Amino acid sequence: MKRLLAGLLLALPTSSLLAQGSAAEYADDAFRYNDFVLQGSARFRGVGGNQTSLGGDASNIAGNPAGLGFYNRSEFTLSPSLNLSSNRSAFLGSNTDANKTNFNIGQASLVFAGQSSPNSRWRRSAFGVSYSQSLNFSNNIDAQGRNNNPNSTFLNEYLPGLNNGGPQSVREAALDADFNADLNTARTPEAALYGLFLLNATAYGNNTIESNGSPFFNDDLDAGVARNQRVTANRIGANSQWTFAYGANFDDKLYIGASANISRIRYDSEITVQESPINGVFDTYGRTNNLLVTGTGFGLKVGAIYRPVQSFQLGFDMASPTFYSMRETFQQSFSAFGRDPGLISAMGTNNVDVDANDFDYSMSSPFRASGGFTYFLGEGKLGFITATADYVGYGSMRVGTDAFGTSQGNTDFRNDVTSEVQNTYQNVVNVRAGAEIRASLLRLRAGVAYLPSAYRIDLDRVNREDRSRILFSAGIGARTERFSVDLSGSFYGQTMGLSPYILSDADTPTVTTTAQRANAMLSVGLFF
Repeated sequence: MKRLLAGLLLALPTSSLLAQGSAAEYADDAFRYNDFVLQGSARFRGVGGNQTSLGGDASNIAGNPAGLGFYNRSEFTLSPSLNLSSNRSAFLGSNTDANKTNFNIGQASLVFAGQSSPNSRWRRSAFGVSYSQSLNFSNNIDAQGRNNNPNSTFLNEYLPGLNNGGPQSVREAALDADFNADLNTARTPEAALYGLFLLNATAYGNNTIESNGSPFFNDDLDAGVARNQRVTANRIGANSQWTFAYGANFDDKLYIGASANISRIRYDSEITVQESPINGVFDTYGRTNNLLVTGTGFGLKVGAIYRPVQSFQLGFDMASPTFYSMRETFQQSFSAFGRDPGLISAMGTNNVDVDANDFDYSMSSPFRASGGFTYFLGEGKLGFITATADYVGYGSMRVGTDAFGTSQGNTDFRNDVTSEVQNTYQNVVNVRAGAEIRASLLRLRAGVAYLPSAYRIDLDRVNREDRSRILFSAGIGARTERFSVDLSGSFYGQTMGLSPYILSDADTPTVTTTAQRANAMLSVGLFF
């Protein structure tokens, strides 16, 4: 299993502490993989992501499938997308900027419209299939500063566990057995740090590895030196889905639809913390955490759009949780470079890799439901205004596993994560509004959305209310009998926190990042 606070587990009776730490991180993962902000084609993105009460667009396949009932001709749509992130990170009194650009296919779809039935009240129907990206994980954080707290180092994630049982409760021989000097690998993080001379045993008696042991120490840590620290986080991947949808039109007043999706998650994260003691025996040392997560899930959605009069529409859709089967691989690597000549000559290597850990688990996404309306100006000839409220039940996220050796262990893990989800996250209602103005073939669009914070608590020293987001969007498009072209741009800001290692509250540094997110999408549709 990933991210245990101590890999050695020798003289560590605090298994409940490890389970709680792990549960909190899996709760965070469930939120990260399901924090959707803006979806759909450029047309619907231009009006703030409103799509519940609008039809006749490829976005309806993954959005409200009832909108497929508006189609009277088939369509192919391709939507390339460009994501830009700009981050300013505050860390230990210093600010550092980092940017990242990601190009992807935001959506590709086919809609097959059925023949109209003038003699039936079921006027027409359509089937659609699409690939779409619900969430892009591309991001880059860089933060650095001087830490004057001698106790604030990632090494202190490991020393307390080793020294918990008193003198010689953990022997040097145990770490030596877990360190492979020939391959520069280790079974545990503690053994890797031992192999790099970052953790040293206290000498006893005849000074052999069988007698030497805890308390373990680090020369620079014991000297109380300050250190320069740098934290980087690089993330790539996406939550994408293939969706198959069907929509039908009853009497040009009621439109109903249903869809099924096969979702795919790929998340690749590398977080590095580098420390440079000032006038210490080490020049620099660091830790890199690599996490690769893949998952496949299945979900269902139903929707309806009702048009009581020609100029007004009401829409509603409801999505079941998507049930995922997940696999992750977690690996750590450590590096160290000495400054003291005696240390340099004694070190046999500068880099040690810890054996990778695989972990399989299941995850269910939040329940979602949306309701909205659209009012058409001049019976649709001049444009429309639209608004939507999206309910997202983050408190319903669940994570479970069969990986533990006992059913009780699996139950405890599931219950611990559920508790963390319910204590950390709350259900929210996102509000969106937008408008489109039409002038002959031209369409001008604008939208805004308010996404309140899903956090119940302050986390990583970021106030929960500061995590709310306001999204602004705009777009332009043209539509003829043969094709459509739409361009949209959107922007929002958010505040994030990152703790590169976890100690006591006073000793844990935090990276606070003010993030700016921009997206540009071009949608080209061909009718046939």
